[in-house]
Amino acid sequence: MTAAGTAAGSTPPVRTGPTGLLVPRVLSIAGTDPTGGAGLQADLKAIAAHDGYGMGVVTALVAQNTHGVRSVHVPDVGFLREQLDAVSDDVVVDGVKIGMLGTVEVVRTVTDWLRARRPPVVVVDPVMVATSGDRLLDRQATAAMGDLLALADLVTPNRAELTDLVALAGGTASSPVDAARLVARRWDVLVLAKGGHDTGPTADDVLVRPDGTARTFRGPRVDTANTHGTGCSLSSAVATLVARDGDWELAVGEAKTWLTDALRGADALRVGTGNGPVDHGARTRAALPPVTWTDRWWADVAETLDATLSCAFLVGLADGSLGPDVFAGYLAQDVHYLRAYEQHLRRLAAATDGDTADGDAAAFWAAAAAGCADEARDLHHRRLAGTHADDPVHPTCAGYLAHLQDAADSGSVGVLAAAVLPCFRVYAWVGTQLGRAPEGHPFADWLGAYGDPAFAAASAEATARVEALAAAADPAERGRMARAHRRSTEWELAFFRMPTEPAFPRA
Repeated sequence: MTAAGTAAGSTPPVRTGPTGLLVPRVLSIAGTDPTGGAGLQADLKAIAAHDGYGMGVVTALVAQNTHGVRSVHVPDVGFLREQLDAVSDDVVVDGVKIGMLGTVEVVRTVTDWLRARRPPVVVVDPVMVATSGDRLLDRQATAAMGDLLALADLVTPNRAELTDLVALAGGTASSPVDAARLVARRWDVLVLAKGGHDTGPTADDVLVRPDGTARTFRGPRVDTANTHGTGCSLSSAVATLVARDGDWELAVGEAKTWLTDALRGADALRVGTGNGPVDHGARTRAALPPVTWTDRWWADVAETLDATLSCAFLVGLADGSLGPDVFAGYLAQDVHYLRAYEQHLRRLAAATDGDTADGDAAAFWAAAAAGCADEARDLHHRRLAGTHADDPVHPTCAGYLAHLQDAADSGSVGVLAAAVLPCFRVYAWVGTQLGRAPEGHPFADWLGAYGDPAFAAASAEATARVEALAAAADPAERGRMARAHRRSTEWELAFFRMPTEPAFPRA
Protein backbone atom coordinates (compact mmCIF):
# COMPACT_ATOMS: atom_id res chain seq x y z
CA MET A 1 0.00 0.00 0.00
CA THR A 2 1.32 3.46 -0.83
CA ALA A 3 0.98 6.47 1.37
CA ALA A 4 -0.52 8.40 -1.52
CA GLY A 5 -3.28 5.87 -2.01
CA THR A 6 -4.20 5.84 1.64
CA ALA A 7 -4.11 9.59 2.13
CA ALA A 8 -5.99 10.50 -1.01
CA GLY A 9 -8.80 8.04 -0.38
CA SER A 10 -8.87 8.61 3.38
CA THR A 11 -9.87 4.98 3.86
CA PRO A 12 -7.19 2.92 5.59
CA PRO A 13 -8.24 -0.67 6.29
CA VAL A 14 -9.94 -1.58 9.53
CA ARG A 15 -9.44 -4.97 11.16
CA THR A 16 -12.58 -6.67 12.34
CA GLY A 17 -13.06 -9.85 14.23
CA PRO A 18 -16.03 -12.12 14.98
CA THR A 19 -17.04 -9.93 17.92
CA GLY A 20 -16.53 -6.57 16.18
CA LEU A 21 -13.64 -4.16 16.17
CA LEU A 22 -10.41 -5.30 17.72
CA VAL A 23 -8.22 -3.15 19.92
CA PRO A 24 -5.84 -1.29 17.57
CA ARG A 25 -2.17 -2.03 18.17
CA VAL A 26 -0.38 1.28 17.83
CA LEU A 27 3.38 1.82 17.90
CA SER A 28 4.90 5.10 19.02
CA ILE A 29 8.38 5.85 17.73
CA ALA A 30 9.49 8.82 19.78
CA GLY A 31 11.74 10.39 22.37
CA THR A 32 11.07 10.34 26.06
CA ASP A 33 9.83 12.87 28.59
CA PRO A 34 10.62 11.95 32.21
CA THR A 35 7.81 14.23 33.44
CA GLY A 36 5.32 12.21 31.37
CA GLY A 37 3.73 15.12 29.54
CA ALA A 38 5.12 14.69 26.04
CA GLY A 39 6.95 12.22 23.84
CA LEU A 40 6.59 8.49 24.22
CA GLN A 41 4.92 8.72 27.62
CA ALA A 42 2.23 11.07 26.33
CA ASP A 43 1.74 8.93 23.24
CA LEU A 44 1.05 5.82 25.30
CA LYS A 45 -1.45 7.71 27.48
CA ALA A 46 -3.27 9.05 24.41
CA ILE A 47 -3.37 5.60 22.79
CA ALA A 48 -4.76 4.05 25.96
CA ALA A 49 -7.32 6.86 26.29
CA HIS A 50 -8.72 5.78 22.92
CA ASP A 51 -8.81 2.08 23.74
CA GLY A 52 -5.68 1.21 21.83
CA TYR A 53 -2.82 -1.04 22.81
CA GLY A 54 0.26 1.14 22.90
CA MET A 55 3.81 0.07 22.14
CA GLY A 56 6.95 2.20 22.19
CA VAL A 57 10.31 2.39 20.47
CA VAL A 58 12.71 4.95 21.95
CA THR A 59 14.57 7.21 19.53
CA ALA A 60 16.09 9.56 22.10
CA LEU A 61 16.41 9.89 25.85
CA VAL A 62 15.49 13.45 26.69
CA ALA A 63 16.24 15.19 29.98
CA GLN A 64 13.40 17.68 30.12
CA ASN A 65 10.70 19.03 32.35
CA THR A 66 7.90 21.56 32.07
CA HIS A 67 10.46 24.35 31.63
CA GLY A 68 12.29 22.87 28.67
CA VAL A 69 14.91 20.47 27.36
CA ARG A 70 18.19 20.13 29.24
CA SER A 71 19.94 17.50 27.18
CA VAL A 72 19.32 14.74 24.65
CA HIS A 73 21.00 11.35 24.40
CA VAL A 74 20.51 9.46 21.13
CA PRO A 75 21.15 5.71 21.39
CA ASP A 76 23.03 3.91 18.64
CA VAL A 77 20.84 3.56 15.53
CA GLY A 78 21.68 -0.13 15.37
CA PHE A 79 19.84 -0.53 18.66
CA LEU A 80 16.98 1.59 17.30
CA ARG A 81 16.59 -0.79 14.37
CA GLU A 82 16.70 -3.76 16.73
CA GLN A 83 13.81 -2.24 18.70
CA LEU A 84 11.79 -1.67 15.54
CA ASP A 85 12.40 -5.16 14.21
CA ALA A 86 11.72 -6.76 17.59
CA VAL A 87 8.24 -5.25 17.55
CA SER A 88 7.36 -5.86 13.92
CA ASP A 89 8.82 -9.39 13.83
CA ASP A 90 6.34 -10.41 16.51
CA VAL A 91 3.38 -8.03 16.62
CA VAL A 92 0.99 -6.91 13.90
CA VAL A 93 1.18 -3.12 14.00
CA ASP A 94 -2.08 -1.49 12.93
CA GLY A 95 -0.83 2.06 13.18
CA VAL A 96 2.34 3.95 13.91
CA LYS A 97 2.88 7.44 15.23
CA ILE A 98 6.35 8.86 14.62
CA GLY A 99 7.53 11.68 16.84
CA MET A 100 10.98 12.94 17.78
CA LEU A 101 13.80 11.60 15.59
CA GLY A 102 16.59 14.06 16.30
CA THR A 103 19.39 13.12 13.90
CA VAL A 104 19.74 12.28 10.24
CA GLU A 105 20.82 8.72 11.12
CA VAL A 106 17.66 8.20 13.15
CA VAL A 107 15.47 9.65 10.38
CA ARG A 108 17.03 7.32 7.82
CA THR A 109 16.78 4.27 10.09
CA VAL A 110 13.08 4.82 10.72
CA THR A 111 12.48 5.54 7.03
CA ASP A 112 14.22 2.32 6.00
CA TRP A 113 12.20 0.31 8.50
CA LEU A 114 8.99 1.95 7.31
CA ARG A 115 9.73 1.02 3.71
CA ALA A 116 10.16 -2.59 4.73
CA ARG A 117 7.39 -2.90 7.33
CA ARG A 118 4.91 -0.11 6.66
CA PRO A 119 1.75 -0.47 8.81
CA PRO A 120 -1.66 0.48 7.38
CA VAL A 121 -1.71 3.81 9.25
CA VAL A 122 1.28 6.16 9.52
CA VAL A 123 1.07 9.50 11.34
CA VAL A 124 4.15 11.70 11.50
CA ASP A 125 4.35 14.43 14.10
CA PRO A 126 7.54 16.11 12.81
CA VAL A 127 9.08 17.06 16.14
CA MET A 128 11.49 19.72 15.02
CA VAL A 129 10.78 22.56 17.43
CA ALA A 130 9.23 22.11 20.88
CA THR A 131 6.53 24.44 22.19
CA SER A 132 9.18 25.76 24.56
CA GLY A 133 11.24 26.87 21.53
CA ASP A 134 13.91 24.16 21.87
CA ARG A 135 15.10 22.77 18.55
CA LEU A 136 14.73 18.97 18.56
CA LEU A 137 15.79 18.10 15.01
CA ASP A 138 19.09 19.19 13.53
CA ARG A 139 19.26 20.83 10.10
CA GLN A 140 20.72 17.80 8.35
CA ALA A 141 17.98 15.61 9.74
CA THR A 142 15.37 18.11 8.59
CA ALA A 143 16.64 17.72 5.05
CA ALA A 144 16.20 13.94 5.30
CA MET A 145 12.58 14.24 6.43
CA GLY A 146 11.28 14.35 2.87
CA ASP A 147 11.72 10.62 2.30
CA LEU A 148 9.89 9.89 5.56
CA LEU A 149 7.00 12.20 4.74
CA ALA A 150 6.51 10.43 1.41
CA LEU A 151 5.64 7.28 3.39
CA ALA A 152 3.19 8.99 5.75
CA ASP A 153 -0.58 9.26 5.64
CA LEU A 154 -0.89 12.30 7.91
CA VAL A 155 1.55 14.96 9.06
CA THR A 156 0.72 17.07 12.14
CA PRO A 157 3.25 19.93 12.41
CA ASN A 158 3.04 22.84 14.82
CA ARG A 159 3.32 26.31 13.36
CA ALA A 160 7.13 26.49 13.49
CA GLU A 161 7.46 23.00 12.05
CA LEU A 162 5.06 23.83 9.23
CA THR A 163 7.32 26.73 8.30
CA ASP A 164 10.32 24.37 8.21
CA LEU A 165 8.43 21.92 6.00
CA VAL A 166 7.50 24.68 3.55
CA ALA A 167 11.17 25.57 3.28
CA LEU A 168 12.04 21.90 2.79
CA ALA A 169 9.47 21.76 -0.01
CA GLY A 170 11.19 24.73 -1.65
CA GLY A 171 8.22 27.04 -1.60
CA THR A 172 6.63 29.92 0.22
CA ALA A 173 3.19 30.39 1.74
CA SER A 174 1.23 33.37 2.98
CA SER A 175 -0.91 31.51 5.52
CA PRO A 176 -0.82 28.31 7.54
CA VAL A 177 -3.47 26.70 5.35
CA ASP A 178 -1.56 27.63 2.18
CA ALA A 179 1.55 26.18 3.79
CA ALA A 180 -0.33 22.97 4.58
CA ARG A 181 -1.55 22.77 0.96
CA LEU A 182 2.00 23.11 -0.31
CA VAL A 183 3.27 20.36 2.00
CA ALA A 184 0.29 18.10 1.24
CA ARG A 185 0.82 18.47 -2.49
CA ARG A 186 4.60 18.05 -2.33
CA TRP A 187 4.50 14.74 -0.46
CA ASP A 188 0.98 13.55 -1.37
CA VAL A 189 -0.03 13.44 2.27
CA LEU A 190 -2.75 14.73 4.55
CA VAL A 191 -1.63 17.70 6.63
CA LEU A 192 -3.28 18.93 9.82
CA ALA A 193 -2.65 22.66 10.24
CA LYS A 194 -3.26 23.24 13.93
CA GLY A 195 -4.61 26.48 15.34
CA GLY A 196 -3.43 26.22 18.90
CA HIS A 197 -0.95 29.07 18.50
CA ASP A 198 -3.48 31.45 16.96
CA THR A 199 -5.36 34.04 18.97
CA GLY A 200 -9.08 34.51 19.46
CA PRO A 201 -11.89 32.58 21.10
CA THR A 202 -11.46 29.44 18.98
CA ALA A 203 -8.57 27.11 18.18
CA ASP A 204 -9.45 25.71 14.78
CA ASP A 205 -7.55 22.93 13.04
CA VAL A 206 -7.64 22.46 9.28
CA LEU A 207 -7.19 19.05 7.62
CA VAL A 208 -5.76 19.60 4.14
CA ARG A 209 -5.74 16.94 1.43
CA PRO A 210 -3.20 16.54 -1.37
CA ASP A 211 -5.73 17.94 -3.87
CA GLY A 212 -5.96 21.18 -1.86
CA THR A 213 -9.43 20.63 -0.43
CA ALA A 214 -9.76 21.08 3.30
CA ARG A 215 -12.06 20.65 6.28
CA THR A 216 -11.97 22.88 9.32
CA PHE A 217 -12.46 21.40 12.79
CA ARG A 218 -13.58 24.12 15.14
CA GLY A 219 -13.14 24.13 18.87
CA PRO A 220 -13.03 26.54 21.78
CA ARG A 221 -9.72 27.93 22.91
CA VAL A 222 -8.98 26.70 26.42
CA ASP A 223 -7.42 29.29 28.69
CA THR A 224 -4.47 27.39 30.13
CA ALA A 225 -0.70 27.62 30.08
CA ASN A 226 -0.46 23.85 30.46
CA THR A 227 -0.16 22.69 26.86
CA HIS A 228 2.99 20.56 27.07
CA GLY A 229 2.67 17.54 24.77
CA THR A 230 -0.47 18.59 22.91
CA GLY A 231 1.06 17.75 19.52
CA CYS A 232 2.28 14.33 20.65
CA SER A 233 -1.05 13.52 22.24
CA LEU A 234 -3.23 14.66 19.35
CA SER A 235 -1.26 12.77 16.71
CA SER A 236 -1.26 9.56 18.76
CA ALA A 237 -5.00 9.85 19.35
CA VAL A 238 -5.62 10.30 15.62
CA ALA A 239 -3.43 7.31 14.74
CA THR A 240 -5.34 5.11 17.19
CA LEU A 241 -8.78 6.26 16.03
CA VAL A 242 -7.97 5.81 12.35
CA ALA A 243 -6.57 2.34 13.00
CA ARG A 244 -9.88 1.54 14.67
CA ASP A 245 -12.45 3.46 12.63
CA GLY A 246 -10.86 3.79 9.21
CA ASP A 247 -11.69 7.45 8.56
CA TRP A 248 -9.36 10.42 8.92
CA GLU A 249 -11.97 13.14 9.33
CA LEU A 250 -13.85 11.19 11.98
CA ALA A 251 -10.58 10.56 13.80
CA VAL A 252 -9.39 14.17 13.71
CA GLY A 253 -12.74 15.48 14.93
CA GLU A 254 -12.95 13.03 17.82
CA ALA A 255 -9.31 13.48 18.80
CA LYS A 256 -9.72 17.27 18.83
CA THR A 257 -12.74 17.05 21.11
CA TRP A 258 -10.82 14.73 23.42
CA LEU A 259 -7.82 17.08 23.49
CA THR A 260 -10.09 20.00 24.38
CA ASP A 261 -11.28 18.05 27.41
CA ALA A 262 -7.67 17.17 28.25
CA LEU A 263 -6.71 20.84 28.12
CA ARG A 264 -9.63 21.79 30.34
CA GLY A 265 -8.39 19.35 32.95
CA ALA A 266 -4.74 20.34 32.65
CA ASP A 267 -4.57 22.94 35.41
CA ALA A 268 -6.00 20.56 38.00
CA LEU A 269 -3.10 18.13 37.49
CA ARG A 270 -0.59 20.55 39.03
CA VAL A 271 2.37 18.82 37.36
CA GLY A 272 5.43 21.07 37.25
CA THR A 273 5.83 24.81 37.58
CA GLY A 274 6.24 25.61 33.90
CA ASN A 275 4.28 24.61 30.80
CA GLY A 276 2.55 21.59 32.30
CA PRO A 277 0.93 18.62 30.58
CA VAL A 278 -2.65 18.05 29.50
CA ASP A 279 -4.88 15.61 31.38
CA HIS A 280 -4.99 12.55 29.14
CA GLY A 281 -7.44 10.82 31.48
CA ALA A 282 -9.96 13.65 31.80
CA ARG A 283 -12.62 12.14 29.56
CA THR A 284 -12.17 8.63 30.90
CA ARG A 285 -12.39 9.90 34.47
CA ALA A 286 -15.55 11.86 33.71
CA ALA A 287 -17.21 8.70 32.38
CA LEU A 288 -16.44 6.67 35.48
CA PRO A 289 -18.96 6.41 38.31
CA PRO A 290 -18.17 8.65 41.25
CA VAL A 291 -15.67 7.30 43.72
CA THR A 292 -17.49 6.11 46.83
CA TRP A 293 -14.94 5.55 49.55
CA THR A 294 -17.19 3.65 51.94
CA ASP A 295 -18.27 1.27 49.18
CA ARG A 296 -14.62 0.58 48.41
CA TRP A 297 -14.01 -0.12 52.09
CA TRP A 298 -17.03 -2.43 52.12
CA ALA A 299 -15.70 -4.36 49.11
CA ASP A 300 -12.32 -4.53 50.82
CA VAL A 301 -13.81 -6.48 53.76
CA ALA A 302 -15.89 -8.89 51.65
CA GLU A 303 -14.08 -11.97 52.93
CA THR A 304 -14.56 -10.86 56.53
CA LEU A 305 -18.26 -10.32 55.87
CA ASP A 306 -18.62 -13.79 54.35
CA ALA A 307 -16.92 -15.30 57.39
CA THR A 308 -19.20 -13.27 59.66
CA LEU A 309 -22.39 -14.58 58.09
CA SER A 310 -21.19 -18.19 58.22
CA CYS A 311 -19.97 -18.13 61.82
CA ALA A 312 -21.61 -20.60 64.22
CA PHE A 313 -23.21 -17.90 66.37
CA LEU A 314 -25.17 -16.31 63.53
CA VAL A 315 -26.05 -19.63 61.95
CA GLY A 316 -27.48 -20.80 65.26
CA LEU A 317 -29.21 -17.48 65.79
CA ALA A 318 -30.86 -17.65 62.39
CA ASP A 319 -32.13 -21.22 62.67
CA GLY A 320 -33.01 -20.89 66.36
CA SER A 321 -30.62 -23.61 67.51
CA LEU A 322 -28.36 -21.28 69.51
CA GLY A 323 -28.38 -22.07 73.20
CA PRO A 324 -30.12 -19.40 75.28
CA ASP A 325 -27.24 -19.23 77.73
CA VAL A 326 -24.77 -18.68 74.85
CA PHE A 327 -26.93 -15.85 73.60
CA ALA A 328 -27.20 -14.35 77.09
CA GLY A 329 -23.43 -14.40 77.42
CA TYR A 330 -23.16 -12.59 74.11
CA LEU A 331 -25.68 -9.96 75.25
CA ALA A 332 -23.73 -9.37 78.45
CA GLN A 333 -20.61 -8.57 76.45
CA ASP A 334 -22.66 -6.43 74.09
CA VAL A 335 -23.83 -4.35 77.05
CA HIS A 336 -20.18 -3.64 77.92
CA TYR A 337 -19.60 -2.73 74.31
CA LEU A 338 -22.66 -0.48 73.98
CA ARG A 339 -21.75 1.55 77.06
CA ALA A 340 -18.40 2.49 75.52
CA TYR A 341 -19.82 2.78 72.01
CA GLU A 342 -22.44 5.25 73.25
CA GLN A 343 -19.67 7.49 74.60
CA HIS A 344 -17.79 7.42 71.30
CA LEU A 345 -20.95 8.46 69.46
CA ARG A 346 -21.34 11.32 71.93
CA ARG A 347 -17.73 12.34 71.19
CA LEU A 348 -18.62 12.51 67.51
CA ALA A 349 -21.68 14.61 68.31
CA ALA A 350 -19.55 17.04 70.33
CA ALA A 351 -16.82 17.16 67.69
CA THR A 352 -19.28 17.98 64.90
CA ASP A 353 -21.37 20.44 66.88
CA GLY A 354 -21.33 23.74 65.03
CA ASP A 355 -20.06 22.16 61.80
CA THR A 356 -21.30 24.59 59.17
CA ALA A 357 -20.61 22.12 56.36
CA ASP A 358 -22.98 19.56 57.87
CA GLY A 359 -25.27 21.14 60.42
CA ASP A 360 -27.17 17.91 61.09
CA ALA A 361 -24.14 15.76 61.92
CA ALA A 362 -24.11 16.47 65.63
CA ALA A 363 -27.82 15.74 65.95
CA PHE A 364 -27.42 12.44 64.10
CA TRP A 365 -24.56 11.18 66.23
CA ALA A 366 -26.33 12.31 69.42
CA ALA A 367 -29.50 10.44 68.38
CA ALA A 368 -27.43 7.34 67.62
CA ALA A 369 -25.86 7.54 71.08
CA ALA A 370 -29.31 7.74 72.65
CA GLY A 371 -30.32 4.73 70.59
CA CYS A 372 -27.52 2.71 72.17
CA ALA A 373 -28.93 3.36 75.63
CA ASP A 374 -32.43 2.48 74.45
CA GLU A 375 -31.22 -0.76 72.89
CA ALA A 376 -29.38 -1.84 76.01
CA ARG A 377 -32.46 -1.13 78.11
CA ASP A 378 -35.18 -2.55 75.86
CA LEU A 379 -33.45 -5.48 74.21
CA HIS A 380 -30.43 -6.55 76.19
CA HIS A 381 -31.42 -6.10 79.84
CA ARG A 382 -34.86 -7.57 79.28
CA ARG A 383 -33.32 -10.70 77.82
CA LEU A 384 -30.61 -10.95 80.45
CA ALA A 385 -33.11 -10.60 83.32
CA GLY A 386 -30.37 -10.65 85.94
CA THR A 387 -28.29 -13.44 84.47
CA HIS A 388 -24.65 -12.79 83.48
CA ALA A 389 -24.86 -9.46 85.27
CA ASP A 390 -21.42 -9.88 86.74
CA ASP A 391 -19.67 -11.17 83.63
CA PRO A 392 -16.31 -9.42 83.24
CA VAL A 393 -15.33 -7.87 79.96
CA HIS A 394 -14.14 -10.65 77.67
CA PRO A 395 -10.69 -10.15 76.03
CA THR A 396 -12.34 -9.94 72.61
CA CYS A 397 -14.71 -7.23 73.74
CA ALA A 398 -11.83 -5.46 75.48
CA GLY A 399 -9.76 -5.60 72.30
CA TYR A 400 -12.56 -4.09 70.24
CA LEU A 401 -13.05 -1.32 72.78
CA ALA A 402 -9.33 -0.59 72.86
CA HIS A 403 -9.38 -0.24 69.09
CA LEU A 404 -12.25 2.26 69.29
CA GLN A 405 -10.43 4.15 72.02
CA ASP A 406 -7.34 4.38 69.83
CA ALA A 407 -9.51 5.86 67.09
CA ALA A 408 -10.94 8.38 69.54
CA ASP A 409 -7.45 9.24 70.81
CA SER A 410 -6.24 9.87 67.25
CA GLY A 411 -7.86 13.30 67.38
CA SER A 412 -9.46 12.70 63.99
CA VAL A 413 -13.23 12.88 63.64
CA GLY A 414 -12.92 10.95 60.39
CA VAL A 415 -10.96 8.08 61.90
CA LEU A 416 -13.36 7.73 64.83
CA ALA A 417 -16.38 7.90 62.52
CA ALA A 418 -14.87 5.24 60.25
CA ALA A 419 -14.17 3.06 63.28
CA VAL A 420 -17.75 3.21 64.58
CA LEU A 421 -19.33 2.73 61.15
CA PRO A 422 -19.08 -1.10 60.97
CA CYS A 423 -21.23 -1.46 64.08
CA PHE A 424 -23.97 0.25 62.06
CA ARG A 425 -23.31 -1.29 58.71
CA VAL A 426 -22.39 -4.86 59.63
CA TYR A 427 -25.41 -5.28 61.92
CA ALA A 428 -27.78 -3.79 59.36
CA TRP A 429 -26.31 -6.05 56.69
CA VAL A 430 -26.57 -9.12 58.91
CA GLY A 431 -30.18 -8.25 59.66
CA THR A 432 -30.91 -8.04 55.95
CA GLN A 433 -29.10 -11.29 55.18
CA LEU A 434 -30.77 -13.29 57.95
CA GLY A 435 -34.23 -12.03 57.04
CA ARG A 436 -37.45 -12.08 59.00
CA ALA A 437 -37.89 -14.62 61.78
CA PRO A 438 -40.87 -16.99 61.53
CA GLU A 439 -43.55 -16.90 64.20
CA GLY A 440 -42.38 -18.44 67.43
CA HIS A 441 -38.68 -18.05 66.63
CA PRO A 442 -36.73 -17.80 69.93
CA PHE A 443 -34.68 -14.84 68.75
CA ALA A 444 -37.32 -13.00 66.76
CA ASP A 445 -36.88 -9.81 68.78
CA TRP A 446 -33.14 -9.59 68.01
CA LEU A 447 -33.55 -10.45 64.33
CA GLY A 448 -36.39 -7.97 64.06
CA ALA A 449 -34.38 -5.19 65.69
CA TYR A 450 -31.49 -5.42 63.26
CA GLY A 451 -33.68 -6.13 60.28
CA ASP A 452 -35.74 -3.04 61.10
CA PRO A 453 -35.92 -0.59 58.16
CA ALA A 454 -35.34 2.25 60.63
CA PHE A 455 -32.02 0.72 61.64
CA ALA A 456 -31.10 0.25 57.96
CA ALA A 457 -31.88 3.92 57.40
CA ALA A 458 -29.65 4.91 60.34
CA SER A 459 -26.88 2.74 58.91
CA ALA A 460 -27.25 4.43 55.52
CA GLU A 461 -27.11 7.88 57.12
CA ALA A 462 -24.02 6.98 59.13
CA THR A 463 -22.41 5.70 55.94
CA ALA A 464 -23.23 8.92 54.11
CA ARG A 465 -21.71 11.03 56.88
CA VAL A 466 -18.52 8.98 56.95
CA GLU A 467 -18.42 9.19 53.15
CA ALA A 468 -18.49 12.98 53.37
CA LEU A 469 -15.65 12.95 55.87
CA ALA A 470 -13.61 10.65 53.62
CA ALA A 471 -14.20 12.83 50.58
CA ALA A 472 -12.95 15.89 52.46
CA ALA A 473 -9.89 14.13 53.86
CA ASP A 474 -6.40 14.11 52.39
CA PRO A 475 -4.99 10.73 51.24
CA ALA A 476 -3.10 10.08 54.48
CA GLU A 477 -6.20 10.72 56.59
CA ARG A 478 -8.34 8.69 54.21
CA GLY A 479 -5.92 5.80 54.57
CA ARG A 480 -6.20 5.92 58.36
CA MET A 481 -9.97 5.89 58.01
CA ALA A 482 -9.85 2.86 55.71
CA ARG A 483 -7.67 0.97 58.17
CA ALA A 484 -9.93 1.88 61.11
CA HIS A 485 -12.97 0.64 59.19
CA ARG A 486 -11.21 -2.60 58.20
CA ARG A 487 -10.07 -3.32 61.75
CA SER A 488 -13.51 -2.62 63.21
CA THR A 489 -15.08 -5.03 60.72
CA GLU A 490 -12.57 -7.68 61.78
CA TRP A 491 -13.47 -7.02 65.42
CA GLU A 492 -17.17 -7.43 64.53
CA LEU A 493 -16.39 -10.92 63.24
CA ALA A 494 -14.36 -11.70 66.36
CA PHE A 495 -17.24 -10.46 68.52
CA PHE A 496 -19.72 -12.78 66.79
CA ARG A 497 -17.33 -15.72 67.11
CA MET A 498 -16.63 -15.00 70.77
CA PRO A 499 -19.75 -16.65 72.36
CA THR A 500 -19.14 -20.03 70.70
CA GLU A 501 -15.47 -20.26 71.64
CA PRO A 502 -14.75 -23.15 74.02
CA ALA A 503 -13.20 -20.81 76.61
CA PHE A 504 -16.19 -18.44 76.66
CA PRO A 505 -17.64 -18.32 80.22
CA ARG A 506 -21.01 -19.99 80.77
CA ALA A 507 -23.54 -19.40 83.54
